[in-house]
Amino acid sequence: MSNPRSHNRINRIGIDESGKGDYFGPLVIAAVFVDATTQGELRLMEVRDSKKISDGRVLEMALDIKTICPHSVIAIGPQKYNELYVKIKNLNRLLAWGHAKALETLLEQGISCERAISDQFGNERLILNALQEKGQKIALEQRPKAESDLAVAAASILARAEFLIRLKRLSSEVGTTLPKGASPAVELAAKMVIKKHGQDRLGSVAKLHFKTTKAVLASVTEASSAHSS
Repeated sequence: MSNPRSHNRINRIGIDESGKGDYFGPLVIAAVFVDATTQGELRLMEVRDSKKISDGRVLEMALDIKTICPHSVIAIGPQKYNELYVKIKNLNRLLAWGHAKALETLLEQGISCERAISDQFGNERLILNALQEKGQKIALEQRPKAESDLAVAAASILARAEFLIRLKRLSSEVGTTLPKGASPAVELAAKMVIKKHGQDRLGSVAKLHFKTTKAVLASVTEASSAHSS
């Protein structure tokens, strides 16, 4: 017979985010609760770090993970993200706030769990302080390459799926394909958004503190002054 105590040690919440390095789209943080049963099921599904899985497969797997695991997904859309960034002025603090929110939302579903695992992104006190305000007592373990843990890998898939769905929705709203990442193609898309909808619209699809904003606005200003001269 298996020891129930060892099962409790397996119980954990994995937390991961998507969209942090993408100019367009939201910042999404997901938390997934895994126990001995769902751990076996996730393994059978070949759950792994979402960066190693195609977009189409991520969207399919996310539906399956949501079916078997208690979870929460917090999406901070560009507009809200920009407002928070102006207030918080620090990406790690913003991430910590999102991690704490995802964790709390999951614990509020009546999940009883004593530990959570996330990727190393900054001072874990940031997350714990955000949590303490709500009086949650949980042991948080931050580790490099945390996606090697099944619970964190499952969270990375949920976060990325939500990011992809929302990026697609924003693309159709502005009538321009908004690419992932922060590349020359991204700058071009940003210029298209400004051309079609004006500069103010950029904040509804993009994270404005990225260097991309400066580069795009500079080239747009240059083009319009060359045009008028």
